[in-house]
Amino acid sequence: MPCTDVIIIGGGLSALVAAKKLSKHKNVIIFTKSTKTSSNSYMAQGGVAAAIGKDDDWSSHFKDTMAAGCHYNLSDQVRTLVQQGPAQIKQLMKEGLEFDQETGGSIALGKEGAHSRRRILHAGGDATGKAMTTFLLHQISDNVTIIEQEMAVDLITERGRCRGIKSIDKNGSVRHHFAEHTVIATGGVGSLYKFTSNHSSVIGDGIAMAYRAGVELVDLEFIQFHPTMLYQHGEVLGLVSEAVRGEGAFLVDEHGRKIMDNVHPLGDLAPRDVVAREIYNQIQQGIDVFLDISPVSNFSKRFPTIHRLCQEHDLNGSPLLPVIPGSHFLMGGIKTGKGGETSLPGLYAVGEAAWTGVHGANRIASNSLLEGIVFGDLTAENILSKAPSLLVNHPVFSNAQTFKGTLPEKDAIRWMMAEYAGVVRNQQGLTKLKKWLEEFFDPHGPITIDNRETAEKVNMLTVAWLITTSALARRESRGGHYRTDFPVSSTEWKNKRITRQLQKQAAVI
Repeated sequence: MPCTDVIIIGGGLSALVAAKKLSKHKNVIIFTKSTKTSSNSYMAQGGVAAAIGKDDDWSSHFKDTMAAGCHYNLSDQVRTLVQQGPAQIKQLMKEGLEFDQETGGSIALGKEGAHSRRRILHAGGDATGKAMTTFLLHQISDNVTIIEQEMAVDLITERGRCRGIKSIDKNGSVRHHFAEHTVIATGGVGSLYKFTSNHSSVIGDGIAMAYRAGVELVDLEFIQFHPTMLYQHGEVLGLVSEAVRGEGAFLVDEHGRKIMDNVHPLGDLAPRDVVAREIYNQIQQGIDVFLDISPVSNFSKRFPTIHRLCQEHDLNGSPLLPVIPGSHFLMGGIKTGKGGETSLPGLYAVGEAAWTGVHGANRIASNSLLEGIVFGDLTAENILSKAPSLLVNHPVFSNAQTFKGTLPEKDAIRWMMAEYAGVVRNQQGLTKLKKWLEEFFDPHGPITIDNRETAEKVNMLTVAWLITTSALARRESRGGHYRTDFPVSSTEWKNKRITRQLQKQAAVI
């Protein structure tokens, strides 16, 4: 039975960082259901946060991260992130990764929401993710096998251990790949929603696979909605980075009134959940919201990607950019330890698919790329420390489930999620959504998937159901989870988390 050392599902930043370190000692195969550049990491505009400025230190970054996360973060994990981050960034620079510089040659540091210091590094203006992933893809090109257009659909388990993946290749054939170690790096859940900054392929595949394998999940109700998606004629055109507001842009209504005045002490640079809700509330009242970029000098040079996007849609004639919130980042995910280990031996998770605890109830701007770098490296280190395990030829495969009629269209799922489990939620809407999702499948039953379209729909339904039922269980508002029927944070919920596992109800711990 062919077996490789490490399989990584997904090709974003955390996957590439892990692959780079692992490939020096292990055989590594990366599977991506689209292309190797089709990831949220590649699309990331904002930058990467690291306390490398002369007036900055890790403790300040720590405090800002904890505050933005409503102090719901795991403090030890946050400390690891902000302490190890600068060294990891400097190592990448030493290897040749170039970040934007000031005229004098020093690293240019930007300001973004909820940060008290200028600590955001950018590459290519607003193409930081593209620069970082391209750099790492080049570094691993000789040592790592990358298989594109092959979708992992389930985990193979054997006697309580993950042994690899079941996949569907570009020709529709079902394949089985075995490995000592399997790493889920499939990103978040953004494209479960009608409006999103995420790549269209990001629908929570890894989280759904982990759930079906009985792996522990946590904090799935906490979803961040980015405040400023460029919006025109009922469609989202792309992301307008928070860095634009960091350089002086501000939000106004159709009458020119600054909408963030008197809402939060940080104004337009308040935490994303606060800004997104205010924009949402304005739009619900029939008021259009715009980002006024007139204070930003050299906008076209500083933000070339956004400038081109505006040009393509004839929006470059005015300093007022129409915006709307969109699904952006999942704070929860597959529960992991510091080394990426999950509750299933042999299985690891990194990046947005993983719950490391660093983001709390709301992620601070530009900590996601940093998380991918730091915990991708720590996960690789953990895998390298493991002794080989014995592979027995008795893998376990699920039995087929009969679906309840025809599965819904993907856009129907996205519309329902945006309507009832979006920026604001309540008991009535969440209950309606839960019942609708359960009309199509049994979330507690085994499933065998043998084609890609079914796989994607089942994964969307599964993760949508997990988010919805977690949001129903948390009867309070905190960070990215806001309920109009429980609009304030409850001290009773301060130290409780909702964990999920197959065939278990939501457990509050």
